[in-house]
Amino acid sequence: MADRLTPEQRSWNMSRIRGKNTKPELLVRRLLHAKGYRYRLHGAARGGKLPGNPDLVFAGRHKVIFVNGCFWHFHDCRVGQHAPKANAGFWADKRTRTRERDAGQRRKLEDAGWEVLTIWECELKDSSALESQLVRFLETRPRRT
Repeated sequence: MADRLTPEQRSWNMSRIRGKNTKPELLVRRLLHAKGYRYRLHGAARGGKLPGNPDLVFAGRHKVIFVNGCFWHFHDCRVGQHAPKANAGFWADKRTRTRERDAGQRRKLEDAGWEVLTIWECELKDSSALESQLVRFLETRPRRT
């Protein structure tokens, strides 16, 4: 299936997709802030940047949270498994590289003693389950090595 947009239109559309301060990320940040949690943003930690630039960093707890879009990070849900028909090979390669990069960054963080939680966009629909998951993650004692 051919792309209905010109390369210029497609480029303009893609340039509008944000990597930081997305609606899902802002929702998680608001929820945690209302619960009294304080955090740093986008990989900022004492001593420099963290691998993968986690969306939320809880330096005192040695924990980080990523808020990932299901499509972009190739989640197992229905949205994440949707494969674009236009330029299918490009998208399959791009999303596979993203998944591999995410796994590598997670390994680096865990090797450095950080606990990592990934929140998927599809999990934001049930706010009470999301809140429980976040509080459970943040309140468990860190497994420092």
